[in-house]
Amino acid sequence: MKRSLQHVPYGYEPPKEGNKGSLIYYDSFQDTQEADLALALEQLDKLSFKKLILYPLHEETVKRMSKEPVSAFYKREKLLNSWVEEIGRSDVIVESWDGKRKKYTPVDTALRHLTDKYPGPYFMLMSPEMANAFASFSSFEEWIVKLRLILSAEPRSLHPRLEKFKHRWDVIGKDRDM
Repeated sequence: MKRSLQHVPYGYEPPKEGNKGSLIYYDSFQDTQEADLALALEQLDKLSFKKLILYPLHEETVKRMSKEPVSAFYKREKLLNSWVEEIGRSDVIVESWDGKRKKYTPVDTALRHLTDKYPGPYFMLMSPEMANAFASFSSFEEWIVKLRLILSAEPRSLHPRLEKFKHRWDVIGKDRDM
């Protein structure tokens, strides 16, 4: 086998790799406050992610997952977009794909879209209630090995699948009031 030689100047150091991965904030954003968004932004910087993707859910998706009332998608999306403009950062994106579909989008369909579009590795920031709902889906075990969960608060009750994969998620809001 023939060896190929590469010549580099003396003192050459390979370029350092920049930020990696995507932090996906998967939520309805109905009751999300600016402190929650600031916490997500803090995680973006602390864990050196390339992008923070805010993924607001369509009304039909929220109704099927949690049965709670929610305002129109465009209103929640408008608030998120104004927050992104206010902070002025290019690494924060509001993903409006769920709103364009205008119907219920299963979490695995949304995750397939997000993993095709954005660079990995993938971390999902969720509320404990949303994480329990995600764990109730049959596709949870397929996805939990491809991504890690970050919960915004300590869960009061755990779904059995979340308990089983406890090593695949962390809590960031341990010191916050629930």
